[in-house]
Amino acid sequence: MTLNDFSRIHDTELAQSIFDDISMFPECGGIGIFIGTVRNHHLGREVDGLKYTAYTPIAEKMIRQIETEICQKYAVPYVRVIHRIGRLAIGNKAIIAIAYAAHRVEAFQACEEAVERVKHEVPIWKEEFYSDGTHQYVQGCCIRKDQHTQHEHF
Repeated sequence: MTLNDFSRIHDTELAQSIFDDISMFPECGGIGIFIGTVRNHHLGREVDGLKYTAYTPIAEKMIRQIETEICQKYAVPYVRVIHRIGRLAIGNKAIIAIAYAAHRVEAFQACEEAVERVKHEVPIWKEEFYSDGTHQYVQGCCIRKDQHTQHEHF
């Protein structure tokens, strides 16, 4: 079986069609999918858009390593994550994660862990642009595991 080989970091619109189809994994009955989009608010501030930047060579390597580790941890055959960089408007897709597993529990768990690990470990930085003309980088993204809050979601 030959799987699609694709970049994990994209500077163009993200699409689910890039992933390998579940039919290639007849042992799997569950698909866990997360699609994170740009919302119009954060911590009470009106957001006009985002800009993601990344150290792409390391980000690519780290995402692939995370995928491998999660496949092993949950004994699932397929976990993939793609992340967008560049300017994104409200409603644009920022991240898509997918996991195939024999059962839904493993599919959901693998997908959730993939998103959390990419968000907090991979060198991808999120800058928010606000309606008042200001902008700032969002704390808690990438590397800093000590700054997770309930408000830091895609």
